[in-house]
Amino acid sequence: MNSYPKGMKSPSESVEVRSKHVMYADINGYGRLYGGRLMEWIDEVAGLAAVRHCRHMVTTAAVDNLQFKRPASLGEIVVMIAKVTYVGHTSVEVRVDTYVEDVESGIRRPINRAYLTEVCIDENGSPVPVEYGLVPETPGEEAEYEGAKKRIELRRKRRQEGF
Repeated sequence: MNSYPKGMKSPSESVEVRSKHVMYADINGYGRLYGGRLMEWIDEVAGLAAVRHCRHMVTTAAVDNLQFKRPASLGEIVVMIAKVTYVGHTSVEVRVDTYVEDVESGIRRPINRAYLTEVCIDENGSPVPVEYGLVPETPGEEAEYEGAKKRIELRRKRRQEGF
C-alpha cells in the first residue's frame, strides 16, 4: 500500500502495460495494423488503468489527441503503457503511449499517444464519485496533471460549440 493520505493514490499504482503481437487478423491489405484495432487495444488498456485507480467499473467517455505517428506491421510487437494523469469528480484521464518493440534489440519506437476519459460508474451505468484522488510523484506527472486541466477545458469548449 502507499504512504499517501487516505483516499489518495499515485499514478504508478494504476499503470497497466499490455503487449500484442500483430497477427494476420489485425492487418489491412497493406500489411499494416488496422487503426481501429489499435484504438480497441488502447481503449482496453486505458480502461484497465482506470479500474485499477478507481477500484470500480468504468466506461470510456472521450478519446482525445489520438495521434498515429507510424504504422505497426505484421509480426511486430505492440506495447501499450497506460497511466492515470488526472482525477476529477466522477472521471479519470488516462494517457496511453504505444510503441513498436524491435524483437531483436528490445528498442521501442513510439507509434501512438492518446488521452482517454474514463467515467466511474455503478452497476446501473450511472456516474459515481471517484473514491481516490491523485498525487503526482514526478515533475513529468505534475506537468501531465496540469495539462489535463487544459484538455478538460478544451473538451468543454468543443461541447459548447457542438463538437
